[in-house]
Amino acid sequence: MAAIELQNLNVAHRQGYELRTVVEEVSLSVDTGECFGLVGPSGCGKSSLLWAMAGLNPHWQGEMQLAGHRAQSGKVFSGALRREVQMVFQDPYASLHPRHRLRRTLAEPLKLWRLDNPDDRISQGFRHVGLDPALADRYPHQLSGGQRQRVAIVRALMLQPKILLLDEPTSALDMSVQAEILNLLNDLKRTDRLTMVLVSHDPDVIDHMCDRAVRMVAGRISENITHTGAA
Repeated sequence: MAAIELQNLNVAHRQGYELRTVVEEVSLSVDTGECFGLVGPSGCGKSSLLWAMAGLNPHWQGEMQLAGHRAQSGKVFSGALRREVQMVFQDPYASLHPRHRLRRTLAEPLKLWRLDNPDDRISQGFRHVGLDPALADRYPHQLSGGQRQRVAIVRALMLQPKILLLDEPTSALDMSVQAEILNLLNDLKRTDRLTMVLVSHDPDVIDHMCDRAVRMVAGRISENITHTGAA
């Protein structure tokens, strides 16, 4: 069963009073539990496509179905769709407030969705990604880059999403930490039965993580990559 279905998707960015199309006529299907890769050079449209799928850019046309919900062009995600599709960014500071302790940042979505026992959920989330729960009382700048990215993953998983979107999640990390984060994501995919879409400019990362992938060039899918090294 497909967790993600895109048909003839076009994505635009607003530039002044105009919209400039950056992704054109993309159609793809991602099965439940699959890790699907988008690979290509900078500026090819892969991150723009991911941001539209995350509900962060409403300027798209076509058909988009995520986790059994049909998204509507021009509207921000809400309800179950907002909860079931989460994103991990290249820079963890994008999702971690620099002036708030991690516990406060992580508790906000739990309070928004009125989920009980936030402290227990946060501690469990830290252990789930191999972090000491005591780190929740620190500020983001007091953690290493790898630790911050693990916390960003905790934040994305806090609402138990069905789809996890990953925008170059390791490119800002050194090589040894990159491997740790990629292996963690592989483990989470299996244990949490997550469907993932991974954006990367690095074919080796795609090969390590993804069941299938496509190459993007100039806003379009140019090639299907049918074999990767993912288990």
